[in-house]
Order: sequence, then C-alpha cells, then structure tokens
Amino acid sequence: MMTQATEITNDGLLRRMIAGDEEAFMLLYRRMQPAIYRYALRMSGNPALAEDVTQEVFMALIRDTKRFDPARGTLGGFLFGIARNHLRKRWEQDRRSVSLAADLEESGLPAPAGPNGKGLPVGADDKLASGETAARVREAIATLPENYREAVVLCELEEMSYEEAAVALDCPIGTVRSRLHRARTMLMEKLRERQSVRHAWGVSK
Repeated sequence: MMTQATEITNDGLLRRMIAGDEEAFMLLYRRMQPAIYRYALRMSGNPALAEDVTQEVFMALIRDTKRFDPARGTLGGFLFGIARNHLRKRWEQDRRSVSLAADLEESGLPAPAGPNGKGLPVGADDKLASGETAARVREAIATLPENYREAVVLCELEEMSYEEAAVALDCPIGTVRSRLHRARTMLMEKLRERQSVRHAWGVSK
C-alpha cells in the first residue's frame, strides 16, 4: 500500500483529488507539508507564522485546484509560490522585520548542505562540518535581502531546480541563477567579515 502510494506522482494525486478522492489530498499533504513548512519558517523565522502559512497553502489548493497549470511547472513550484504570496501578505500586514537565526536554532532544523552537497557556499568546505560554523551560515542567510534569501532557501536548502524555483518566485530562470550567484557571494563576504571579527577579539583577549 505504502509502496503504491509513493509511486503515484504529485500530478496523479492532484487529478485524483480533483475527482473527489480525499485520500489523495491527504497523501499530497503528507508529502508536501514538511517542505512548505520549512520554507515558511526559514523565510519568516516564526514557527507560528510558518504553521499558518502552511495551512493557508493547502486550503488554497483545495479552493483553487484548477489554478495549477502543469504546463507552467511542477505542483511543488506552484505550492511554494502560494506560500511566498501568503508570506508577503503577512509581512505587509505586520510591517515588521523578521529574524531567522534564533528560531532556526530552537526548531532543531538541520544545517544547510555544504558545498559538496548543493554548493553553499564555495570555500567553506571544512568549516561547515562544525555546528558553530553551520549556525553562522544560518545567521548569515537570515541577513540576506528577501529576494536573495528566497533563492538560497529554495535552491540550496530545499534543493529545488532552477525551473521549479522560477515558478515559485514568478521570475525567469536567469533571474534565479543571478540571484543565487549574488547570494553566494554575499554569504561568503558576511562569513569572512564575521571570521575577521572573531580573530580580532581573539587577539585582543
């Protein structure tokens, strides 16, 4: 039973869901919910908000299933796009800055993959092995401007393809690539700055 369920594609489950199969929706939810929640948490730094956004995404899927166009991309990209829109609406309502680092530490989420996994960021190979440095990477990601942070979270942490990320971010693939390239550069600069400060304090002691 479980093997058969895992072999069904997301599009196949969606077709069954449209036809009135409630079990298909539950399978889709169990399959996609963890990634949507992680994305919302990493973008907002707020577990309660991430929970709300995740629920809103799947309620929107129930209400507007026919909005999904497989010709434009994957269902995953479509759902991440809905999550992104809900996050932006909440930010506009709150009009307050968000901090990712503390909530990520408390949530126990795994550290981002290193350069030998998905490439975050080049040059930090050995350092990413330590929990302390992984925490600094997460903190650095939190300080990126929203459009660059989105690219890193989707492509690096969630390991989405450029095509899927482009659908979620509603922008050309070339824009995703350029944002990701710029984000990696900014991350390296931030990590170097923090390392320099640590060395300076070490000397002063």
